[in-house]
Amino acid sequence: MSTTTRISTAERLGRALGRGWRAYARSERRASNWLVSKGVPLAAAAALLWAGKLAVLGLLLYVAFWLALLLVALVFVARGHDTVEWEPPEPEWRHGHAGFGLYTHDEYRIDSHDPSDET
Repeated sequence: MSTTTRISTAERLGRALGRGWRAYARSERRASNWLVSKGVPLAAAAALLWAGKLAVLGLLLYVAFWLALLLVALVFVARGHDTVEWEPPEPEWRHGHAGFGLYTHDEYRIDSHDPSDET
């Protein structure tokens, strides 16, 4: 009878993340020890490591800002930023090719008139 248990995907992912964190902590400790062995005080070595972390964080935030700005621009363009519908201008009373009357924007007279009335 076999009592083999399968570990879940979440547990596998957690173990992988744990291994990655331990590897990072080891490399940070190794870098700190190397700096101390070169004559850098322990506090300065810790400050240098923190400065490196902050520089990486700043770089990530910078890249995230520009990616977010690009995404907003793409959404703006995709939605069609010109949502105002164009309406032709209202007809107006003026002198045109058929005399004084009510004309549309394309020079078409729309009021009723009798050309024989014009003298």
